[in-house]
Amino acid sequence: MKEEQVILVNEKDEPIGLMNKLEAHEKAVLHRAFSVFVLNNKNEIMLQQRAHQKYHSPLLWTNTCCSHQRAGETNIEAGSRRLFEEMGFVTELKELFHFIYKAPFDNGLTEHELDHVMIGYYNENPKINSEEVESWKWMSIEEVKIDMKQNPDLYTVWFKIIFDEFYHYLEDHKL
Repeated sequence: MKEEQVILVNEKDEPIGLMNKLEAHEKAVLHRAFSVFVLNNKNEIMLQQRAHQKYHSPLLWTNTCCSHQRAGETNIEAGSRRLFEEMGFVTELKELFHFIYKAPFDNGLTEHELDHVMIGYYNENPKINSEEVESWKWMSIEEVKIDMKQNPDLYTVWFKIIFDEFYHYLEDHKL
């Protein structure tokens, strides 16, 4: 199987090339990514626990899903594809904002991403893909904020960064 490629971008989100995903993370090259937050009608976030066999951040809790766009794919198409692949459902997504972050891991890899943050709404249980997801749960936004402060080691590095941006966006826009 051919290794997945990521879209390299400049700080204006203009594509400048493709690179194998692992190489981009080894070299800490800026690339396009997305993060999906799915909320229910109680304003709780669907969190996923990453599968135990993941090559980085196994068994850590994170947002509903996140990944990388493929060449020729819109942000919404990519988010919808990955949401279905990981969580087994489809819902309408809306792009909220994007920002750049850099997060090194203990294993020598680095996430350096221009991340497009999207939101969707869903009230059912997901049908998780056990290759990708170990478990899932609903948590209120405030519960996540508190638990992340009390138990930071239970959450992925990028989720802590992205959640902070998401939280401030919600405060400013009263969604």
